[in-house]
Amino acid sequence: MNKFLTSLSSVVVACVTTFAAHAQDIRGDVFAGEKKTAMCVGCHGIQGYHTGFPEVHKVPKISGQSAKYIASALNAYKKGDRKHASMRGIAANLTDKDIADLAAYYADHGVRMPEPEKAAPGSARAQELVLKGGCVSCHGDSFSKPIDPSYPKIAGQYSDYLYVALKSYKTEGVPQIGRSNGIMGGIAKQFSNAELKELANYLGSLPGELQTVQPGRFR
Repeated sequence: MNKFLTSLSSVVVACVTTFAAHAQDIRGDVFAGEKKTAMCVGCHGIQGYHTGFPEVHKVPKISGQSAKYIASALNAYKKGDRKHASMRGIAANLTDKDIADLAAYYADHGVRMPEPEKAAPGSARAQELVLKGGCVSCHGDSFSKPIDPSYPKIAGQYSDYLYVALKSYKTEGVPQIGRSNGIMGGIAKQFSNAELKELANYLGSLPGELQTVQPGRFR
């Protein structure tokens, strides 16, 4: 375990350095982003909205997520590192400025409340799984303050979405399903699906900054 976490830390540092070196310095505009959300609000702007691909689950809360993570995720869909037909189709038509504007917009609409420095412990089993995955080393002790803004806040995210997302990092060789990420792939493959579900349920039960904001509340 110690050897794995040491290797993970090295990969994380390398990835953060690479991201910083290659990130484009494009400033997103919140008001411009609001005008570009037509393809987003149909799923991410409806409370409790479900999708049926690759299995039934709620679409993720993205309001309050960090701008750098949203941009990173959209670029991953655009490049095909995240395999999801509808998201790739949307992302493929976005310019770098579009992505920056949308990321700025959604980052601006999160919950503004004090967050605990450390997440509630949960069950002994949940804590065992968190330790096994080294989750706090990237996502922070509260799971709302990741060590790099290109990593997601995951506290309070929908549990069923987290479960599907975690499983997708284990999927290989399927044209329409899966996510390519060296760090998360190595972590997720340590767990059974039952363990991933338990981990997702714990993370989803925590208070967090993420929410689904319906369009009528933006004005």
